Amino acid sequence: MLFNSFVFLFAFLPVTYGVFWLLRSAQQRYVWLAITGYVFYSWWNPWFCLLMAFSTLVSFLAGLSMLRFPSPHAKKLAATIAIIVDLSLLGFFKYAGFGIETAQWLLDVIGSGLKLPVEMLLPTGDRLKFSEIILPVGISFYTFHTISYIIDAYRGTITPTRNVFEFAAYVSLFSQLVAGPIVRFRQIEQDLANIGAADRTRWLGIGVSFFVLGFLEKVLVADTLAAFVDPAFKNHAELSTLGAWMAALGYTFQLYFDFAGYSSMAIGLGFMFGFRIPINFNSPYKALDPSDFWQRWHISLSSCLRDYLYISMGGNRYGVSRTYINLMLTMLIGGLWHGANWTFIVWGGYHGILLCAYRAWGHHIEWLPAIVRQLLMFFFVVVGWVFFRAENMSVAISMLHTMFVPTSGDVVMKPGVFVAVLAIAAWWAMRGPNPIDLNRAFQWRPRHSYAYAAVFGAAIAIIAGGRESPFLYFQF
Repeated sequence: MLFNSFVFLFAFLPVTYGVFWLLRSAQQRYVWLAITGYVFYSWWNPWFCLLMAFSTLVSFLAGLSMLRFPSPHAKKLAATIAIIVDLSLLGFFKYAGFGIETAQWLLDVIGSGLKLPVEMLLPTGDRLKFSEIILPVGISFYTFHTISYIIDAYRGTITPTRNVFEFAAYVSLFSQLVAGPIVRFRQIEQDLANIGAADRTRWLGIGVSFFVLGFLEKVLVADTLAAFVDPAFKNHAELSTLGAWMAALGYTFQLYFDFAGYSSMAIGLGFMFGFRIPINFNSPYKALDPSDFWQRWHISLSSCLRDYLYISMGGNRYGVSRTYINLMLTMLIGGLWHGANWTFIVWGGYHGILLCAYRAWGHHIEWLPAIVRQLLMFFFVVVGWVFFRAENMSVAISMLHTMFVPTSGDVVMKPGVFVAVLAIAAWWAMRGPNPIDLNRAFQWRPRHSYAYAAVFGAAIAIIAGGRESPFLYFQF
């Protein structure tokens, strides 16, 4: 089910919202949120609800065991088992095919002659290739939720909940279930605890504002750019150098407004149900350097990678060389988290190199004017997105070759219209509404309702015309 679909906007959301605020006790609301989360998730494939339920139950029981057996050894054992289970599920569904193909390639390179199995036997007697395993929507995100809960419980950062419906509501909270933001239990622990006494109108205005803002970013900007960018990448071999740069720039803003739009909608829905979901984007294309970029882009992921991976590996506490290794490993794993493809690994490594280079030599460019540093960082980000968007490394290399070696060919279709849309997107990204500023200084005024209603109606009309489309981060 998509946030930008009629079934969500005019059926699921009104029913879920109305019943939630009619219920009075915390337990009733936990149960209702858990049920609606599973209904929302089942819209893609009901069978995958069993997978999420199993992961939820394992993590919940791990938390309970830490309460019952608080010795360091017992807590470590419970955390280890639960994390292994969660990562095994993620690894099987997301990386099994990629892992076997990569391992087979390495065996062929060394000439071992060994052939790994490429398919498995199902209980029905059918055979399924590992490369054909269907990736459950949102598995990367809810796995991050369960693992962060387990680690925080083990570290003593949170007290595990004894209420299975509270935990199920947290994991399956529909607003952030399939594409984030990655919400740690401790970030909404207080709101969960106070859910029975939540005030329906307290954050309603800011919730609606965030939702409409994200809706506009997705429908009016991201989807409009997609109409130009997708055909360009599909016919990348026919692009000129100008066309390749136009496609790369278009995707740079398409991805941002698609994912930032989803995040703003998720945050708005959270407010509407009494949850303060953390901000996930802070005008990332205003970044002055690689470190600044990762404090602005997909903040929930970058902060999790920092707290649960980079710092756990030692961070910058064991010398310069170890710091660079930790940075590279963190970014490579962050790239792999996005998908089982070498393009994502290379993209992660690319940003790891940028972070290491900035750490080593960044002080040499601090004298440059801010606008120059911003444009330089933006250039590096655009180049990196080519790997992120490409279907495989061959496409990425072809696109980059066209971008940096003068080549004749096509540009994007309707270039005049595209440039106009791109200019609007660039202005919006650099000077438009910022979620952090909106959250900090929000004031509801009557005239807001008219403006929001008008632009929301325009976006609805576009969807009615056949422009409903999934969010890009659903594939991760």
